[in-house]
Amino acid sequence: MKVAIAGLGLMGGSLGLALRERGHDVTGYDRDPAEAATAVERGCADRAAASLAEACADADLVVVATPVSAIAGLVAEALAANPTATVTDIGSTKGQIMAAVPAPGRARMVGGHPICGSEAHGAAAARPELYGGATWFLTPTLETDPERLAQLHALVGEVGARPVVVDPDQHDRIVALTSHVPHVLANVLALQVAEGDVDGHRPLDTTGGSFRDMTRVAGANPAMWIDILLDNRAAVLAALDDARGRLDAVSRALEAGDAEYLAQWIGGAREARRETLARAHRTAPADLVDLVVSVPDRPGAISAIALALSANGINIEEFALTHISPESGGEIRIVVAGDAQADRAVEVLRAEGCAAFRAEPGGAE
Repeated sequence: MKVAIAGLGLMGGSLGLALRERGHDVTGYDRDPAEAATAVERGCADRAAASLAEACADADLVVVATPVSAIAGLVAEALAANPTATVTDIGSTKGQIMAAVPAPGRARMVGGHPICGSEAHGAAAARPELYGGATWFLTPTLETDPERLAQLHALVGEVGARPVVVDPDQHDRIVALTSHVPHVLANVLALQVAEGDVDGHRPLDTTGGSFRDMTRVAGANPAMWIDILLDNRAAVLAALDDARGRLDAVSRALEAGDAEYLAQWIGGAREARRETLARAHRTAPADLVDLVVSVPDRPGAISAIALALSANGINIEEFALTHISPESGGEIRIVVAGDAQADRAVEVLRAEGCAAFRAEPGGAE
């Protein structure tokens, strides 16, 4: 298949690598000539075109992999440049983009959004395995040609992703809950703590691992996230209203001293978190075991732990490091699958001189 990719950053470049590994011919286009040159040098595309029209000229499929604000215009341009090609995008909102597709091209446009990526950016960071195991939403409309949807569905599976077909509005409501509102709440918490003052004490000076975990995505790429939040504002507002109601319920429980409600609330959140991990690792929630390992703040300490587990055939399903202080070092939270693996991991790590033990997720600081 001949594929044109408009936008050769991390996402577009990684897709190009994955497609070329599978024998597809890829023409790339990027408005930044230096990025296009890097993409070709890294093998993300067979060649770089000087314009989108040139890239689309003989393509069977055009993929628009640019920031959300540019997608609708480029989709319209691609549809006009090639009257037979299927066009898709990988933007993180879908309703506005699909609504803007010109009527003559609606049968050939299949919206898309792979749930993957990284805080890295640019073709220099592209890697062919980026899409492996990722959910890839496809968002056709009633006017979409079913055969084109089926072809794109097959191609998504070919690069290792899991295609999921949903309505554009359903997509936007899903990602508002799973992606957009988490970013909003991370920013809220970061600013609440940064701007807080407790009788002259600055809370930001004494944060722990929970705060760092909760705010990891705070402040992410403002230009990109402004576009996303404004483009998906209706779904984000609805999700924020729901979150506000849930916070109100917690407030009422605290005011009433309702320990039973709080226990059920925390327990439900714990099970939801474990189900999320289980789905990511394709195992049963009950099979995942959390371990906590104390680690000194010195070179090679983390690699020694990983090597010890690897040498004993123990696979790390999930890994997170919390730094406490240069004096105390930090803690590594490791998730392994199965009681036997967990017991063996604790035994191995203690033999290496590490303090290791099982722990419930989300312990106190």
